[in-house]
Amino acid sequence: MLVGGLLLANHAAFAQMRGFEVGGWVGASNYFGDLNTNWRLSRVHLSGGIGTRYNFNDRLSFKLGANVGQISAYDSDSKNVYEQRRNLSFKSILIDGTGQLEFNFLPYVHGHRDYFFSPYVFLGVSIYHFNPRAELDDEWYNLRQYGTEGQFRGEEYNTTQGAVAYGFGFKVDLSYRWSINVELGGRKLFTDYIDDVSGVYADVRDIRAQRGEIGAELADRSLEPKIGLPGRQRGNGKDNDMYAFLMVGMMYYFGDIRCPEFLR
Repeated sequence: MLVGGLLLANHAAFAQMRGFEVGGWVGASNYFGDLNTNWRLSRVHLSGGIGTRYNFNDRLSFKLGANVGQISAYDSDSKNVYEQRRNLSFKSILIDGTGQLEFNFLPYVHGHRDYFFSPYVFLGVSIYHFNPRAELDDEWYNLRQYGTEGQFRGEEYNTTQGAVAYGFGFKVDLSYRWSINVELGGRKLFTDYIDDVSGVYADVRDIRAQRGEIGAELADRSLEPKIGLPGRQRGNGKDNDMYAFLMVGMMYYFGDIRCPEFLR
């Protein structure tokens, strides 16, 4: 009888976890790739977003999020001599939509006195938009339209792409309705051009003929003596770029206490 009562109480407590949460977050965004090969954190930017989560039970949930942030990188920040000579830079606004399946390491039940917190991991997919830009003579230019690695017109990379979303977080209740979520999420990209850098230098004469003098100057910004010889390495196309969000957010829970199915 006692064991049965404890199991029944435990089942009833966990049954309430089905339900929606909505909320928002603020945090930081950062980029890693051809212009940040040593994982620098010197150009972290403010970011934010909103999201909704559906809890299937005390362990599994699914979250949809819309995120906005900025990323940038400058070769002048690098300690690598070749990268300093290369002298490339970019910045971009990111608009990111993500769906992710979350797994709680501990049972998590809103308002429960014992199960009110849990670390979690997640895996999902993202669709994001980017537009790398660079400054030249106090003017900002959209790098994609200048074909800086010799792309022909109409063959430039797409600025809306997909990615694998992954990471981990920690959630803890403030009350039955409100909780704090801290999350670190990465995006493994399917492109290497979020920074407009991937392959080798093209012939600047061809770029000048197709895109004008601005295109030629944006393609090879190396310090004197110039290093941008046709075919010389400009980036590393074998490893795609990535970006990450560090988020601190508040979520509001709309679920109600539900009775176990066998009690209905």
